[in-house]
Amino acid sequence: MCSAAVEQSVQAALILSSHCSTQLQMTLRYRAADPLAVRLVFPGEYSLDEVAAPSAADEVIWVFARQLLATGLDLPAGLGDVHIRPSRGPHTMVELRAPEGIALLRFEAGDLRRFLAASYRCVPEHQEGRHLDADRALAELLG
Repeated sequence: MCSAAVEQSVQAALILSSHCSTQLQMTLRYRAADPLAVRLVFPGEYSLDEVAAPSAADEVIWVFARQLLATGLDLPAGLGDVHIRPSRGPHTMVELRAPEGIALLRFEAGDLRRFLAASYRCVPEHQEGRHLDADRALAELLG
């Protein structure tokens, strides 16, 4: 079992071109209170949002299904804004699509698998419904 959350720091390569990338320190987060989702967090200075120029203290957070991460480690997966697929060697690619542009990130698959395993210790796979608070989720959705 875990506390109410899992947080893991990971390295990722932000692919800038076919011959150029830069290393980023990212954070993966999982909360038992939101058992279907994972959060991918990276420093605000890497935001593509030109309107609100973020400071280094801001975080950019992408939220997507934990099942998408699990599937994407072995098979190409994703619709819409987040796509995940295995890559050559021990890597996994995560593509984030926004109106401002596309970010392609390369992770060590082992790092993502360790994070996923820790999230399953917190809330076992297929047991997410036991942790859902429908009233709270509806209240958050309706603002």
